[in-house]
Amino acid sequence: MTHTYHIHGMTCNGCRTHVEETLSKVKGVSKATVDLEKAEAIIEMASHIPLETFQEALKNDGDRYSIHKLDEKPTQDKKVKTPKGKGTGTFYCPMHCEGDKTYNKPGDCPVCGMDLVEEQNLSSTHSEQWTCPMHPEVVKEEAGSCPICGMDLVPMEADSSAEEKTYKKLLKKFWIATAFTLPIFLMAMSEMLNNNPLYDIMEQKYWNWIQFALSIPVVFYATWMFFERAYKSIKTWNLNMFTLIGIGAGVAWSFSVFGMFFPDVFPSQFKTESGAVHVYFEAATVILTLVLLGQLLEARAHSKTNSAVKELLKLAPNKAIKIVDGEEVEVSIDEIELNDILKVKPGDKIPVDGSITEGETTIDESMITGEPIPVNKSQEDKVSSGTINGNQSFLMKAEKVGSDTLLSQIIHMVNDASRSRAPIQNLADKVSGYFVPAVVIISVLTFIVWALWGPEPVYVYAFVNAIAVLIIACPCALGLATPMSVMVGVGRGAQNGVLIKNAEALEKMDKVDTLIIDKTGTITEGKPTVEQIGAFGDGLTAGKAGFTEAEVLQYIVSLNSNSEHPLAEATVKYGKEKKTEILKSEGFSAVTGKGVEGQVNGKPVALGNPEMMQHANAKISSEMENEAKTYQKQGKTVSYLAIDTVVVGYVVIGDKIKTTSAKAIKTLQDKGIAVIMLTGDNHDTAQAVATELNLADFKASMLPEDKLKEVEKLQQQGKVVAMAGDGINDAPALAKSDVGIAMGTGTDVAIESAMITLVKGDLHGIVKAKNLSNAVMKNIKQNLFFALIYNTLGVPIAAGVLFPFFGILLSPMIAALAMSFSSVSVIGNALRLRTKNI
Repeated sequence: MTHTYHIHGMTCNGCRTHVEETLSKVKGVSKATVDLEKAEAIIEMASHIPLETFQEALKNDGDRYSIHKLDEKPTQDKKVKTPKGKGTGTFYCPMHCEGDKTYNKPGDCPVCGMDLVEEQNLSSTHSEQWTCPMHPEVVKEEAGSCPICGMDLVPMEADSSAEEKTYKKLLKKFWIATAFTLPIFLMAMSEMLNNNPLYDIMEQKYWNWIQFALSIPVVFYATWMFFERAYKSIKTWNLNMFTLIGIGAGVAWSFSVFGMFFPDVFPSQFKTESGAVHVYFEAATVILTLVLLGQLLEARAHSKTNSAVKELLKLAPNKAIKIVDGEEVEVSIDEIELNDILKVKPGDKIPVDGSITEGETTIDESMITGEPIPVNKSQEDKVSSGTINGNQSFLMKAEKVGSDTLLSQIIHMVNDASRSRAPIQNLADKVSGYFVPAVVIISVLTFIVWALWGPEPVYVYAFVNAIAVLIIACPCALGLATPMSVMVGVGRGAQNGVLIKNAEALEKMDKVDTLIIDKTGTITEGKPTVEQIGAFGDGLTAGKAGFTEAEVLQYIVSLNSNSEHPLAEATVKYGKEKKTEILKSEGFSAVTGKGVEGQVNGKPVALGNPEMMQHANAKISSEMENEAKTYQKQGKTVSYLAIDTVVVGYVVIGDKIKTTSAKAIKTLQDKGIAVIMLTGDNHDTAQAVATELNLADFKASMLPEDKLKEVEKLQQQGKVVAMAGDGINDAPALAKSDVGIAMGTGTDVAIESAMITLVKGDLHGIVKAKNLSNAVMKNIKQNLFFALIYNTLGVPIAAGVLFPFFGILLSPMIAALAMSFSSVSVIGNALRLRTKNI
C-alpha cells in the first residue's frame, strides 16, 4: 500500500533527510521517500497507517514539520513582522546543522543548541517610520501631525537587532553569574590557606550551605539554558557541546548537594578533616560562568563575521529625489517605480539601478567592484544602487528597483553563500557524529582508571578528572571551523566585486588548474563598435545590380533591430548615427553561435559568420574571404550579409581588449593555471587576440556545443576546469565546468549558470577569486587543525596522562576556560580574512 502526502515546513536538503528518517521509523512503514521540490512524501506500508500516526511522529520530533493530505495543504505561515532596524526576522544556525534551513524567530538550533544568528538584508532598512511622543500607538510612514493630539510626529528609533538583543541578554546573565560565582570561588580557595580565617567565623559545613545558596541563581537562572539544551540534545540524540557541559557541571553540582544532605552515605575519602563532604559548587559555577563568557564572546565575534553584509547595507539610501511634472519631490526608496526619472546630486548615493538620461559625472563604485578609481559616466551609461556620485548632478531612469537591484542581489547572494556547506565540512561532521559519545566513554574510563590505580583519595581524583574530560572537549570548535571561514571569506569577496554562489565554489576554485575564457566581453570590453561597412557589387548573380554600402548597412540595421546581441546593438547604434532608415523586417530568429536570419522587405536575409552563410546556402568567394581576412588579422570581427542566398556585403566590428586582461592572464599562468581561449570568432581574429595576450592555447569558430565538449574533454583528462564567459552561448559550458565564472556585465543566463560572478566583469576578478579561495581554504584547514589538535591534546591531559610523569593535573575550571576560548579562537582566526588583500 502506497500513500502520497504533502509535507509542510521543509526548506533544505537537511530537512528532507530528517523528515524521511522520521517517517521511516514509524512502525509498519517499509519505505518513505521525500521530495523536497514537490514537498511530498511517498510512504509504502504493509497495511494502512492512519495519517494521525505520521502527524504525531513529526510532532514528537520537534514539531518543525507537518504532514497533510495532498488536497489539504495548510495555509502559508503568516509573515512574521520583521523588527525595525537592521534585523530581518530570518535566523540560521552558524554551524549549518540542517544545511541552509532558516527559522523565523530567535532561539537555539534544535540540533547543536547554539544561538541562532540573524540574517542581514535590505528588507527593513529602507522605510523610516514616525510616531507621536504622547501616543506611541500612532505609527506613520511619513512626517506630519498626530491625529489624536495634533503634536508633530517624531522619527521612531530603530529597535536593537536580534543579534544585539542576544548579546545584551547574555551580558546581563554573565554579570549576575559572576557576582554570585566570585564569592563561591573565594570561599573554596580559602581552604588552601593555613588557619583559614573563615572557619573562625563558622564551620566549613555552614560555608558549604552558603556556597549552595549562592550557586542557585547561577545554575537555575544565569546558565539554566545550558541544561535545557543538554536535555534537548539527549532527548533528540543530537549530542553536542551542551551535552558534555550539562553532564559535567550537572554531576558536580548534584554531587555537592547530595553530599550536603546525605554526608553519611559517602566514604571517608570524600570527606574533609572536619567531616564535611568535599563539595564542588565552585567547580560547577565557575565552569558554567566561563562557558557563558565563551558564549558572550562568540555572540560578539559572530556580529563581526557578517560585517561585510552590514557594510553593504549601509550603502542603501533611504530617500531619493524623483522628478514629478518637472518638480523635484523627495520620496522613500520603496516608492520608486520602474521608469521613474530621478535626480542624483553631488555626493549622493545612487538609489536604484538604472541609466543616465541627462548629464555626466564620475561615480565611485569601489564599494561594489573593489576598484578605487572613480568611473566616468555619461548619457545611456548604467549606474548601480549604493555607488556614490561625484561632483556633478545628473538625471537617471530607474530600471531595477527593490530586490532586483545589484546591491540587493549581492546581499542576497552573500547570505545564501554564507549558509552553504563546503564539501570539506563533511569531514568535521563525521568526526562530530562520534565525538560526544567517545568523550563520555573516555570520561567513564578515566573515572575507573583513577579509582583503581590513582593515589588517595582515589574517588576524589577520579571524580574531578572525569569531569575535566567532559568539560574540556569542544565539538563546537570543530563544527564552526568551516562555516566561519566561509562566511567571512564570502563577505570579503563581495567587498571586492567577487560574488560566490556557494561554499563549494570556493573549495573547487582552490583546486582549479585549467581556465577556459571566452573572447567577447571577457577578454575584450564587450562594447563593440562598427569600424567598416563593405559591399560586394561584383559578387551578385547576373542581371542584378550591386548593393551600395549604405544599402548593406540598411539591411543589416533592419535585421538587427530585433536582436539584443551586443554586436547587433553596435550596428543599430551605428545606423542611428548615420540616420539610416529601418526597413520592415519579420520572421527574425537567431542561430546560436552562427548569426541571425529573417526577412527584410520580403527578401530572405542572413547575417553572420561563414557557418551562417552555409546555413543560408550562400557562397563566399575567395575574393570576399581575402578582403575580410585583412580585418580579421587585426583582431576584428567580420559578419557577412546574404540577401536571396547571395553574399552582398559585410560589417567590420572592433572590440578593444580590456587593459587588465594581459596582466590577469600572466598572473594566472604564473600561478600554474593553464589558460585557454575558446571563441566563436574566426581563426585569424582569435590568432590576433591570442598573440597580443601571449596565449599559446586557443580555439576558434567554437559553437556552444564545441565549448561544452572541450570542457568535458579536459575533465576526462583529470583537469579541474574553470570557465569564464558572459553570453548565452557560454551557459552550457559554464554549467558543465567545475567552476563557472560569469562576468557581471553579461547576460542573466550566464550569471545563473555560474558559481562565481565578477561584478566588474574583467579577468582580474578571476585572480581575486583564486586568491580568495586559496586564503579561505587555508584558513579552514588552520581552523580544523586548531580544533582537532586542541581536542586531541586536551582530552588526554584532562584525563591525567601527564600525572605519572610530571605530576600535572588539569582542574575542571581551567578545562572550562580552555573550552570556552577554543571556539572563540576559531572565530578569531576566521576573522583574519576580513583584512586579507586579494
